[in-house]
Amino acid sequence: MNKLHIALSGLLLAIGSIAATPEAEACSRILYVGQDSLYVVGRSLDWKTPIPTNLYVYPRGIEKVGSDKPNAVRWTSKYGAVYAVGYDGGVTEGMNEKGLVINGLFCKGTVYDNAQTATRPPMSMSMFVAWLLDNNATVDEVAEVLKEHNFSLSGATFDEGTVSALHWGVTDASGKSIIFEFDHGNINIYEMGDYRAMTNDPNWPSMTAIIDYWNKKGGQNTLPGTVSSPDRAVRANYFAHHVKKTGEADLGVSITRSILVNSSVPYTYEIETEPNVSSTQWRSYADTRDMRYYFDIVTNPGYYYIDLKKCNLEKGAKILKLDTSKHTQIVGEANKYLDKNPGFTPMY
Repeated sequence: MNKLHIALSGLLLAIGSIAATPEAEACSRILYVGQDSLYVVGRSLDWKTPIPTNLYVYPRGIEKVGSDKPNAVRWTSKYGAVYAVGYDGGVTEGMNEKGLVINGLFCKGTVYDNAQTATRPPMSMSMFVAWLLDNNATVDEVAEVLKEHNFSLSGATFDEGTVSALHWGVTDASGKSIIFEFDHGNINIYEMGDYRAMTNDPNWPSMTAIIDYWNKKGGQNTLPGTVSSPDRAVRANYFAHHVKKTGEADLGVSITRSILVNSSVPYTYEIETEPNVSSTQWRSYADTRDMRYYFDIVTNPGYYYIDLKKCNLEKGAKILKLDTSKHTQIVGEANKYLDKNPGFTPMY
C-alpha cells in the first residue's frame, strides 16, 4: 500500500467519525511562527449563540481551589496570568507571564474519568486551565503534570446542559506545542511538531491523517472549503506554513488574524438542515514574546490587547477585570480599561 493510500485510509476513518457527530462545534487554533522568537497563538471561539466572555488579570500568590467537592486540588499561584472567562464562571483559555498559552476546544467523544481516576482529588473544568497556567512556565512542565494525573477532572455544563467536552492546545514562549486529549480517563499527549493548526473533531491522530492527505494533494492547487472541523484545520495549517515570517509583533498578529479569519465560520452562518451550526463569536491572539493578549469580538469595530508586562502581577496586587460587554469600542492597548475586581465565581 503506497503512502497516498495510507493517507486516504486515515482520511476515510476520520470522516466516518465526523459523520457520527453532525452537530460538531467549531473552534480553531493556529500557531504563527515568526522571526526573532515571535510566536503568536490564534484561536477562534465558535458557538451557536454568543458566549459572554470577560478578561481577568490575576496576580501571583493567590490561594485557589479547583472544586467545591471534598479534598479538591488546592494551590497558590506561582505566576500571574490573563484569563478569558466564559459566563464569568469558567476559564476557557489564557496566557501567563512566562508566555505559556493554553486553549480549550470542543472535542466530542471526550471522557475525562474512569473508575480509577474518579477517586483522585477533584478538579473542575472551570478552574483547570487556571491551575495549569498558575503553576507552569513551559510545555514540558504541563506535560509532567498531565503524566502524573493527580486529579479527577469533571466537565461543567452550560447552555441548558451542554457538556464541556474539550481537548487542549498548549504553547510556550519557545514555540514548543502539544495537544492533549482525554480518552476514558487516560490522557494522550501529542507533540505538534510541524503542524500549525488544530480544530475540534476528530481526535488528533485522525486529524493529522486528514492534514497529511491534503498536503500530498498540494494546497496551492486545491483546498477544502467548508466550515467543517477538518476543512478548517487543513486550510489553517496550509496558510500558516505559507505566510511571511516577521519579527514585528503588530504585523505578526495581523498575519495570524488573517489566517484565523480564513478558517472561521461567518457570523450568523445558517444552514436549514443544521439548526445548531456554530459561528465564530470571538478570536484571541497571544503574543508569547511580548506578553500581549489580544481579544477580537466579531461584532466590535476593532480589537484590543492586554499588555501583561504593564500589569502589576506581584503578590498582593489587585485582580483586574475588563468587562467586554461594557467596553465595545476599544482599539489598541486596553490596560486602562481594567477595573479592580474581587474575581470571578467559578461554576463548579
